[in-house]
Amino acid sequence: MQRIICPERDDWRQTAEQCGFDFHTIDGERYWDERAYYAFTLDEIERAIETPTGEIDAMCIELAGRIITDERLLERLKIPEAFWDLIAESWERDDRSLYGRLDLKFDGESPAKLLEYNADTPTSIFEAAVFQWTWLEQAIERRIIPARADQFNSIHEQLIEAWKTIAAGQHLHLTGTTGNEEDTGTLAYLEDTARQAGLSTTLLDIEEIGWREAGGGFVDLDDRDIALAFKLYPWEWMFHDAFGAKLKEAPTRWIEPPWKAVLSNKGILPLLWEMFPNHPNLLPAFFEDDPRATELGSSYVRKPLLSREGANVTLVSGGVPLDEHAGPYGAEGFVRQALSPLPNFSGFYPVVGSWLVNHEPCGLSIREDESPITGNRSRFLPHAIL
Repeated sequence: MQRIICPERDDWRQTAEQCGFDFHTIDGERYWDERAYYAFTLDEIERAIETPTGEIDAMCIELAGRIITDERLLERLKIPEAFWDLIAESWERDDRSLYGRLDLKFDGESPAKLLEYNADTPTSIFEAAVFQWTWLEQAIERRIIPARADQFNSIHEQLIEAWKTIAAGQHLHLTGTTGNEEDTGTLAYLEDTARQAGLSTTLLDIEEIGWREAGGGFVDLDDRDIALAFKLYPWEWMFHDAFGAKLKEAPTRWIEPPWKAVLSNKGILPLLWEMFPNHPNLLPAFFEDDPRATELGSSYVRKPLLSREGANVTLVSGGVPLDEHAGPYGAEGFVRQALSPLPNFSGFYPVVGSWLVNHEPCGLSIREDESPITGNRSRFLPHAIL
C-alpha cells in the first residue's frame, strides 16, 4: 500500500459536474482530491481486503440472527421495544439488503481491522463506483498513472444486478433528505442504477411521504402506494420520527430492511468480539459500562452507539485524549474499542471503505484526513491496483 502524489486532471471539475458529481467541493474545500492516489497490489486487494470483507459480513449476519432473538441484546443496543417485532419479521422474511460498507484500518502489512460497519445508509457510493473509475480511465489515457493500472471496482455493475434480484418488475420509491446535496446525489445515482435494471422509479423527500388512513399505508405526492422504498435515512431516526409509529402498520418493504438497524449500531463491535474472540480482523471492544472494558487499559477509542461521520468519537492514549470530534450523539451510550491508529502517510490518515453489494465484496474507497478521526469533511481519494 502506497500513497502516490500525482498531477490532477486540469478539467476534473468540469468532468465531475458533467456527470452529476455536484458535491466534489463542500463549503469551498475539496471533497474529491486526486492530487494523490492510494496504490495496492492485487494480493493486498484479494487476500487482505476482499476475502476478510466477505468473512466479516458473514460474521455480522450470524450475529444479527442472534441479536434479533435476544431481547437482552436488543435492549443493549438501545433499539426501542416498539420496533422489535418489525425487525424480527423483516429478518424472518429474509428481506434483502442492497449494499453496505465496512470501514477498515489497513496499512498493507497487518491484517485489516474492522473499525465500523456502515450497514444502513452509507454514502460516497457514487464517487466510489463511478467517478474514481472515470479518473482511472482518464489517468491511464493521460499517462498520470501506469498503463497496467487497474481498480477493485465492480460496484456499478453489481448494483444493477442486485436491483434485478431484489426488485425485478416493481416500482421503486427512493427517499431521503433531498435538501442535502450529497444525499441527493447518492439518491440520484442509485435511482439511475435501478432504472438501468429495468425498474420504474419515483424520488421524493422523506417529508413528502404521506399516509392513507383508509386501508393504511404510505403514499407519495400522487397518492400512489409506496410498496418498495429505498431510504437514505437512518432507521434510528425513523424510529423516533412522528410517522415511525406507522411503520408497523404499513405494508411497505424497505431497503435497507429493518433488520439492518441492528448492524448499523456500533454495539455490534463488542458483540462481534465476544462471539468471535481474537479474530484477526476484529479489534477488542466492550460496552463502556462492561467491567471487562478495563482490559483495554488507558488507550482506546470511545464511540457512541449511533454516531455518524466520526461525531462524538474520542481517541484516548495513556488516559489522555489525542483527538475528539463534537456532535449530537452519546446519550444512547458508548462502546470502547482498542486503539489501533490509522496508518500515517506523511501526515495523512486513510480509512479503507470496503463495499458490499448483495453481500458480495466489490469495491474500494479511501477517505483521508489530517486528523486520525475520519469525519464528514474528510477527502475522497481514488485508488489503483499496480
